[in-house]
Amino acid sequence: MANTLDYHTIREIFTRFQDVEAHPIGELDHTNVYTLLVAVALSAQATDAGVNKATKSLFEIVETPQQMLDLGLDGLMEHIKSIGLFRQKAKNVIRLSQILVDEYHGVVPNSRTALQSLPGVGRKTANVVLNMWWNYPAQAVDTHIFRVGNRTRIAPGKTVDAVERAIEDNIPVDFQQHAHHWIILHGRYHCKARKPLCKTCIIRDLCPYEEKNL
Repeated sequence: MANTLDYHTIREIFTRFQDVEAHPIGELDHTNVYTLLVAVALSAQATDAGVNKATKSLFEIVETPQQMLDLGLDGLMEHIKSIGLFRQKAKNVIRLSQILVDEYHGVVPNSRTALQSLPGVGRKTANVVLNMWWNYPAQAVDTHIFRVGNRTRIAPGKTVDAVERAIEDNIPVDFQQHAHHWIILHGRYHCKARKPLCKTCIIRDLCPYEEKNL
């Protein structure tokens, strides 16, 4: 793709990310693959910190789809009412839990198609679960990754699908496993939407972004 950084620059960027944090992890609290799936589904249009606060007591009593069904819709809503769109999210979680019990014997499937067939689970959620739990190099493109991918020209694209494909195409294979975590963390704490911290950025000399905040 035009205007994409060259291979050697991208490799140097991810080498620096790796030097700072060799094994980045997601910031959503969970106890197993099912609670990870629920947490990611709840995190749409919400912060990880907000989801963690809401699920702290929930995951102390719910770790399986059947336990979620036993808790029920009203019980779930009581736990997650501080999260945006909690009513619809609660309905989706109950529905997906029922499907997991009825069709998958209570086991979370590990294919993207199967995951995306569950209520409230889109491609991004499926990719997060595949990456974080099964160590599959899936790239979950959120607002941070979309912004950083385009600003830095690591993975430019007009849509989230285009950015996802660009990450897969442009980033060296040995960095693919942790690529989306490194980019998310960089976007969340350094390459912020309104006031990117360009002065202290570890890839400042490699990034073509015009420093709007200086």
